[in-house]
Amino acid sequence: DEALPIIRIVPKNEFYDFEAKYLRDDTEYRCPSGLSAEKEALIQQEALQAFRTIGCSDWGRVDFLMDEEGNHYFLEVNTSPGMTDHSLVPMAAKAAGISFDELVVKILSMTLSDNNKAHINVG
Repeated sequence: DEALPIIRIVPKNEFYDFEAKYLRDDTEYRCPSGLSAEKEALIQQEALQAFRTIGCSDWGRVDFLMDEEGNHYFLEVNTSPGMTDHSLVPMAAKAAGISFDELVVKILSMTLSDNNKAHINVG
């Protein structure tokens, strides 16, 4: 299992809401996030742990919030994250040197592999 790089979202209005995500083009997506290497590694480790703890496999997105003092808080696991040009998983993959096409093939390969396992276990 691996975690992609963290993306820090900096909306120009108070919240990262529908408007900030889909309608405005001034929301900043920082990757690299600007966090220390130690802090980024810690959050990535906690993201993987949360993902596994709830029984997820293959791919998804784990979100955290960070307060003004730099304390981070687990928010949610998204098991079906977006794959649009504004979506975070493709942005993080690109920052890790993974093209959109490579990302899609990787996701499909994992899914097909899991489906084959399910058929083998059932049959």
